[in-house]
Amino acid sequence: MKTSIKLTSAQLDVQECYRFVADEVCGGISVFVGTVRNDTKGKEVTQLDFSSYKPMAIKEMQKIADLTLEKFDIHKIAIHHAVGMLKIGAIPVVISVSAKHRKAAFLACEFAIDTLKETVPIWKKEYFSDGEMWVNAHP
Repeated sequence: MKTSIKLTSAQLDVQECYRFVADEVCGGISVFVGTVRNDTKGKEVTQLDFSSYKPMAIKEMQKIADLTLEKFDIHKIAIHHAVGMLKIGAIPVVISVSAKHRKAAFLACEFAIDTLKETVPIWKKEYFSDGEMWVNAHP
């Protein structure tokens, strides 16, 4: 198995993603960890709420993993995303990629997170100290 896809309301485990892709044939592992930051465009963020259309989100995440394996010379990929209310500092997304060489791991990891943000039906609602707002209302 070359891919690990997860969409969960449980806390994400960076080490789980790392362990999944780790292999003796690989000389590099690239890991992207998205975290909830405390501001957007100068406004204080208090928390984020992620929601999704789960069947489609899982399907799209798998499609990204398969495409990334096809497009880059990588060994394995894990794409995990959280849903639900997340506080500042929490981890909504982890992507880990292993490859024989580091450059492929870096490029594949960047491609996977960029594509996920563009195509996967996961929506984010930002809560501010003075209100709330849906963001990235696509796809």
